[in-house]
Amino acid sequence: MSRSPVDDLGYARLDVDRATRTGDPEVVFGTGKTPEQIVGALAALHRAHPDRAVLATRLSAEAVARCRAELPGAELDEVARTATLGPLPTPVGVVAVVGAGTGDLPVMSECARTVRVFGSTPDMVVDVGVAGLHRLLAERDRIDAADVVIAVAGMEAALPSVIGGLTGTTLIGVPTSVGYGWNLEGVTAWLAMINSCAPGIVTVNVDNGFGAGVAAARIARRLGTLPA
Repeated sequence: MSRSPVDDLGYARLDVDRATRTGDPEVVFGTGKTPEQIVGALAALHRAHPDRAVLATRLSAEAVARCRAELPGAELDEVARTATLGPLPTPVGVVAVVGAGTGDLPVMSECARTVRVFGSTPDMVVDVGVAGLHRLLAERDRIDAADVVIAVAGMEAALPSVIGGLTGTTLIGVPTSVGYGWNLEGVTAWLAMINSCAPGIVTVNVDNGFGAGVAAARIARRLGTLPA
């Protein structure tokens, strides 16, 4: 077992063997960490995995600014609240990241960035919620052509159910905390997705674009290795 490269810093013990076990390096979850800790952990992961990109998620504005100042090679996305450091892998397969509304864009963007870092191509289909069903139907062929579909929605979260009735592609639902009043910070959307009548929908936790992105990219990668 390799020794963590940041043991001596006293605030983190990075799992530098995770890529060997699972195919993907550890990711830095920014919530609860100081900007200094995030920069230190991301830099240490990059040193351990110089041949591929490493990712930090859920970054505050201060953490983004610190990454920009101290990690000049990092690619920063302020909407997704992510930082990526190192070369991106050659993508395998396509993941359609389909969002109900512009309010869902931060979770969509986190999801798309994760898909790319984990080795697949994200195709973002934005603002196709069921309140304007014609917008979704206009993108039906594009969505159906993907290897995996991720549906991101708040409010009553009807989007995955509708997509599930239009395509037989593997479908992952991401409920978001977007909504009025008794939306219950995304619990309403989550319950709607796990109770969908459309078969074949699997659902992650509220606002978990990262988790959905990892799952979708791994599925797409595996499909890309199957014999023709």
